[in-house]
Amino acid sequence: MIVEIDADSLPADTGPKDRNGNSRTCIVTRESGSPEEMIRFVAGPGGIVVADLKRQLPGRGCWVRAERQLVEKAVAKKLFARALRAEVKADAGLADEVERLLAEQLAGMMNLARKAGQFISGATKTEQAVRGLAALAVFHAIDAAADGVRKIDQARKAMSFVSEDETEIPAFRPFTGTEMEGLLGSNAFIHAAALAGQAGEGVVKRAIMLEKYRGSVPVRAEGGAGKPQQ
Repeated sequence: MIVEIDADSLPADTGPKDRNGNSRTCIVTRESGSPEEMIRFVAGPGGIVVADLKRQLPGRGCWVRAERQLVEKAVAKKLFARALRAEVKADAGLADEVERLLAEQLAGMMNLARKAGQFISGATKTEQAVRGLAALAVFHAIDAAADGVRKIDQARKAMSFVSEDETEIPAFRPFTGTEMEGLLGSNAFIHAAALAGQAGEGVVKRAIMLEKYRGSVPVRAEGGAGKPQQ
């Protein structure tokens, strides 16, 4: 449920000096949450509202829970100007821009994890990583062939019965093959896996954030892996 709020009553965010993970308040819902669950916005050049995904830009900021509908609501209700206490403009396409930035952030972390040996691609390597309990998560292109996805799904399901907590390794389908070529170039993949380590964990973290922002339905092995519903 989205609740109307008085943005002027929100705690001030005068800059990205807090590194202790303290909760922030969403200007749309007025719910508190960890900065990891939210997106910081600041006034950029020309008074244009911009997303500060790395939470490093100077100046007064405000926060919105990382959900597309909430960013759209903040734009429509002109909540940014009230929260930032400035004459700022939030473009109608801000929600699309945030999704683009989140996608680029995920792709960038995939490249870093690959260099660190914590992100592998290829159907065989991915299945082996799942069956060896080495995979933190698997990734498929949205337009990946159903047969290849099914084999990895079967491995995910089988390994859930032998893992310590009996949970499935999560699966994500964030991009089409064409989108990945644009984002990852020669590192584009059809099937891939994130492996244990700081960079691999970073990939999973950013994939979850993008999925939540889009409102995607998680891919589950039980029913096969179809395209996430938007």
